Amino acid sequence: MTSSLAGRRVATAPATRRRSVEGGWKQITINRAFLLPAVVVFVFLFVIPLAQGFYWSLTDFTGYSDEAEFVGLANYAEILRDPSMLSGLSFTVVFAVGSTLVTTLLAIPLAVQLNKAFAGRNFVRSLWFFPAVPSMAILGLVWGYILSPLPSGVLNTLLNDWFGIEAISWLSDNTLAQGSVIMVSVWAQVGWHAVLYVAYLQSIPSEYYEVAKIDGASARQQFFGITLPLLTPAIVISTFLLLTAGLKVYELPFTLTGGGPGFTTYTITQSIVTAGVGQGRYGLASALAVLFTVAVAVIGFTQLKVASAIGKRFS
Repeated sequence: MTSSLAGRRVATAPATRRRSVEGGWKQITINRAFLLPAVVVFVFLFVIPLAQGFYWSLTDFTGYSDEAEFVGLANYAEILRDPSMLSGLSFTVVFAVGSTLVTTLLAIPLAVQLNKAFAGRNFVRSLWFFPAVPSMAILGLVWGYILSPLPSGVLNTLLNDWFGIEAISWLSDNTLAQGSVIMVSVWAQVGWHAVLYVAYLQSIPSEYYEVAKIDGASARQQFFGITLPLLTPAIVISTFLLLTAGLKVYELPFTLTGGGPGFTTYTITQSIVTAGVGQGRYGLASALAVLFTVAVAVIGFTQLKVASAIGKRFS
């Protein structure tokens, strides 16, 4: 009888393994079927347009006819010679880095204050968050009226009435125009990112601060020893969003300064739109878009690697 049971077990073992393997392959097939729509969308909306854009960057394609002559790397060479595009590259980097640094440096201490208990706290948080609601195009138009370099501009009028200061060329001076664009961007985003930091601050156990107070730690020591290290994940996310948005900026400089004075506040995205839509030079615009895509991909990959390293450091 024992040998009979053993034989039955041996006979059923291969069948059990076969059903297990078949079930595993069935589950894998189902998983792939669910992924298929996302893959199709990714291929049609990203891979194919990217490949098509790269091909156009090697031609003199105008966008208004099917004819396109192969020109090799001529479009890329022209980008390096065009002062407007080089200026767009320069200001885009300055804007992205500058707005990211200033917004982060202001948002963290603001979040610490907004996280404290006081009357009307939620209302104050809403006020700080509100500038992030309107689009950058609307903010650019509004601030263009406020910062008008004419004596009738809102800010110039207030400065003259209160302090007797003559009209300042906020949007006509090269340095002031760049600073004004960055300032408006910071004003619009600092509240949103402060609220993001508040969400992380609320997840920090209060016991940490109580123990630190018992040990005699000052407010400064608590901030740099507890708050800042535990805010690291939020800082990584915030800077990633800020830097990515800064590199893609278009509406704010376009509506606030029009890219001027000269090409001082010109951006890469404005160069792409101007070359492709304004001048009908889709080949040149595609070359600039390809370089821009590669640059953003490299920066994004670097940010992810840094974020991963920081996460391991504080995990």
